[in-house]
Amino acid sequence: MDTADPVTTTDTTSSRMGTTSDWDAVNFNAPGATYPEITDSDIDVRGNEDYAIYSLDETILFDTDQSQLRSGAETKLEQVATSVTQRFSGGDIRIYGHTDKQGSAGYNKELAEQRAEAVKNWLTENGDVAASRISVHPVGESDPVASNETAAGRQQNRRVEIVARRSNSN
Repeated sequence: MDTADPVTTTDTTSSRMGTTSDWDAVNFNAPGATYPEITDSDIDVRGNEDYAIYSLDETILFDTDQSQLRSGAETKLEQVATSVTQRFSGGDIRIYGHTDKQGSAGYNKELAEQRAEAVKNWLTENGDVAASRISVHPVGESDPVASNETAAGRQQNRRVEIVARRSNSN
């Protein structure tokens, strides 16, 4: 499956985030990256010198069918916030919420949005990241990375991806 450009979303806040084509260069299959400030193995980082994709499994952040952050999620988000602030100061951030295909598409999109908003709220309230830098993109079930036919595949599909880019002025 080609997922180099896996996500098409409509978001009214994206106009302040630059043109869509600016984000088209983000390869969600980018190679893994190692940052010394990310010490938690639950945080998968991919990217290059222009952007990073911080991916967290839904069970790390949320209970099943919930959008309230679990206890313990804060330590993981602290590492992401530190890395984003250190490496992408002033750059734009998109938070993508993904679900599996269980339930209706509408429910999944709503849950994905609520989860992405919860992460955004944590980053702005506790991670010292300006809300004006962040947009939320609820993907729902439309961009699976694995089969929804198996429990293991569905688990891989339930995730939050935080994509941070360098500022155009860097």
